[in-house]
Amino acid sequence: MVRLFFYLVGFGFSVVGGMMVIVYLNIITPERSFSEYLSYIATRAECYLLPIGLLLMWGSLTFPSHSS
Repeated sequence: MVRLFFYLVGFGFSVVGGMMVIVYLNIITPERSFSEYLSYIATRAECYLLPIGLLLMWGSLTFPSHSS
C-alpha cells in the first residue's frame, strides 16, 4: 500500500513538473538559445518535481516490499 502511495505521488509530481517544463518552452524566442532555456528552468523550483517524481516512481517499482 505504501508503494502504491509513493507511485501515485511520484506520478503526480512528474506530471506537474513535466507540464511546467513544457509551459516554459514558450519563453524560447529566436534571440534565446536552448542553453539559456535550460539554465532558466534550472532556477525554477517547480521544474525539479519532474526528476523527483520519476525517482519516486522508479523507487516504488524497483525496491521490494517488506510484507511477509
